[in-house]
Amino acid sequence: MSTTVTIETTPYSDQKPGTSGLRKKVTVFRQPRYLENFVQAIFNVASELKGQLLIVGGDGRYYNQQAIQVILKIAAANGVKQVMVGQNGLLSTPAVSHLIRKNKAAGGIILSASHNPGGVDGDFGIKFNISNGGPAPTSFTDAVFELSKSISQYQIIETADIPLSEQQQVFIADMQINIIDPVSDYAALMAELFDFQKIKSMFTGDNFTMCFDAMHAVTGPYAKEIFENQLSANSGAVINGVPLEDFAGGHPDPNLAHAIELASLLNSGLNAPDFGAASDGDGDRNMILGQHFFVNPSDSLAIMTANAHLLPGYKSGISGVARSLPTSRAVDKVAESMGIRCYETPTGWKYFGNLLDDKRITLCGEESFGSGSDHIREKDGIWAVLFWLNLIAIKQQSVEQIAREHWKQYGRHYYTRHDYEAIDSEAAENLIQHLREQSATLAGKEYAGHKITLCDDFSYRDPVDNSIAEKQGIRILFDDESRIVYRLSGTGTEGATLRVYIENYVTDTTQHTLETQSALADLVEISKNIAQIKTHCNREQADVIT
Repeated sequence: MSTTVTIETTPYSDQKPGTSGLRKKVTVFRQPRYLENFVQAIFNVASELKGQLLIVGGDGRYYNQQAIQVILKIAAANGVKQVMVGQNGLLSTPAVSHLIRKNKAAGGIILSASHNPGGVDGDFGIKFNISNGGPAPTSFTDAVFELSKSISQYQIIETADIPLSEQQQVFIADMQINIIDPVSDYAALMAELFDFQKIKSMFTGDNFTMCFDAMHAVTGPYAKEIFENQLSANSGAVINGVPLEDFAGGHPDPNLAHAIELASLLNSGLNAPDFGAASDGDGDRNMILGQHFFVNPSDSLAIMTANAHLLPGYKSGISGVARSLPTSRAVDKVAESMGIRCYETPTGWKYFGNLLDDKRITLCGEESFGSGSDHIREKDGIWAVLFWLNLIAIKQQSVEQIAREHWKQYGRHYYTRHDYEAIDSEAAENLIQHLREQSATLAGKEYAGHKITLCDDFSYRDPVDNSIAEKQGIRILFDDESRIVYRLSGTGTEGATLRVYIENYVTDTTQHTLETQSALADLVEISKNIAQIKTHCNREQADVIT
């Protein structure tokens, strides 16, 4: 027997979603009625969910399954007709996007804090994806936040929890719940986009080996099914493949600072795998490695754009490409050469959605280890890995050879990101405000031979709906096509993170073998001096360099 009840509640003042939903410490989400308030606010704003299908799943981090039970009971009380939820509560973010689109769902709720640490003392997150499969726009998240500040009650059905460990069909009141295989639909989509037979022949006939680090996050089951079972990759191709609530104490962020085991394997000498890759907590990010070779995500997007026509899913060509503001301008050079449009957007995957829906672009990507295409409306880690595997199989070249050939044709954008983490929020805001105030006076000034041609606070007008996003990051452009960008991150849960993005464009192929930080050393110092990072933040060096 199940009963719908109305629970009186008091609002919280801190439920403002960032670029990827609401992210807080687990301890915050476990406060009385904190999760319930926010979920009810979502249903109040997303009235289109009533009588329709909702997709629910997450990355398996601590509190994932408990939160799903709350969401299911509130969904049933708010008139949702049907819910699809991944077995054991697992669904990668790309898989949720695909399921929304394939099943014409009204939306999806994703439980993840992406690349942030998990566990009882770690982070948790929740976000809503709309019917196109992409993250909700700012207008939606703003409405949810406004409602959350005054919410006084929520509706929920009082009933026993639903077992999520088996694929089955169950009900809460009149709401049908289908607990599904989280992998199969997504794997089938990948087989449509890429030449699985050609990739498989590389593993079975060419002695080609790979290593994929799932980082004890959600992509473990996806990787094992696709790489090991369907593509016959070498034994042990997937490491850290069992999803764990605390990611085995690790930080599920696919970069050189956190995927240390993978990086060590690829740099281990003669017996190193030919190809390495990693994904993050919810499966939407990726890192690509060759033997003793790292592909920065900005270059990866540029290389994908230049070669997409070689792959089955993109053989008819691409309509255009988009990158976030901080992402290097490597892809701009490719787009210019190909005669296609290249859009510069604010950080946040939601800004790509309108461009994809309007068929203005086919590929898109961010420097923060994310890339994707029009097959879904999220970035997609496994997709990117398959793209590279398919490209290697076609070109019969190593990761390094493909990258260096690309640089030879288009030039190399040396690129780095310096993160100053958990700094005082007021100090970080003061630094950005200082940059805004001096932006008009910087043009024409010269620093260590680099002359500034433009300094502004980036704003974006969406070419589809004409919506405007302002104050998206301070960008400084130099006359030699080098660039520095400053912005505050919206994905952390403690203090503020100042991200500084630095790039330098080099066409001389004899200068393409420099170590990245050495190649950018002068611009790194310039970035510190212009922003007065030590003065404002009391930091000599960045905490994380990628």
